[in-house]
Amino acid sequence: MRLGWLRWALVALVAWFSAGPPSAHAQSLTQATGVPVDLELVLAVDISRSMDPDEQALQRAGYVAAFRDPEVLRAIRSGPIGRIAVTYVEWAGTGLQRVVLPWTLVEDAASGEQVARVLAAAPFDAQRRTSISDALLYSAALFTNSGFAGNRKVIDISGDGPNNQGMAVVHARDRVLDRGIIINGLPIMLKQRWPSGFFDVTNLDIYYEDCVIGGFGAFIVTVVDPDEFISAIRRKLVLEIASAAPRIIPAQMPGPLEPTDCLAGEKLWEMWMQGME
Repeated sequence: MRLGWLRWALVALVAWFSAGPPSAHAQSLTQATGVPVDLELVLAVDISRSMDPDEQALQRAGYVAAFRDPEVLRAIRSGPIGRIAVTYVEWAGTGLQRVVLPWTLVEDAASGEQVARVLAAAPFDAQRRTSISDALLYSAALFTNSGFAGNRKVIDISGDGPNNQGMAVVHARDRVLDRGIIINGLPIMLKQRWPSGFFDVTNLDIYYEDCVIGGFGAFIVTVVDPDEFISAIRRKLVLEIASAAPRIIPAQMPGPLEPTDCLAGEKLWEMWMQGME
């Protein structure tokens, strides 16, 4: 019995030395079965009814233009691998999410144009409520079967109001961060110069900074004017792709430091429902 085991070990050693150690390529295949990319990016876009049709159109146009933009394409090619994977998700209340663009490889002008055409052709929709927490959890789950192996995983979430349905947003955020996923934000503050709606909160940018985003280098880029949509989205994508973003890019000078109520949206909804009774 012992001689048989020694004979088997000798044969195995001879085979190992004959073949040599595993190549780096073989090791990478065992570590990640997906296509290597510099970044896996989920674009999670708010389509709740607080987003006016013109705001939805501007938002979509910003992403369409971004994937045709030479600066964005240069940022993609500048990475160590020179390509990214992206998926585009629209979201509103709990359980109301849809994938508009499935996971797609972007590495040149042709693949960027493919993304732009899919987004431009997709119909518009609007749904009830605002569940940032559900959108984050849904987006995080998309990485599991993306078919790609990214050096970084990022959720880029946009919205014009606070969470008002589902799990508390900070709890969902922390679950996502525990998976090593970075969350960046695009708070849309087009109505800050006009009387705000019942469910709006002041300083939505600070709400996003304190309650929504997180992870190494997480940041926000705000939109306060319709003319800024395209440039803001382009700027944000370049920063995300290049992984060179600051912590926060403020829309305005910060006011007095006060604790941010991360349940502000839920409280407003409760007040609304009590007023309806």
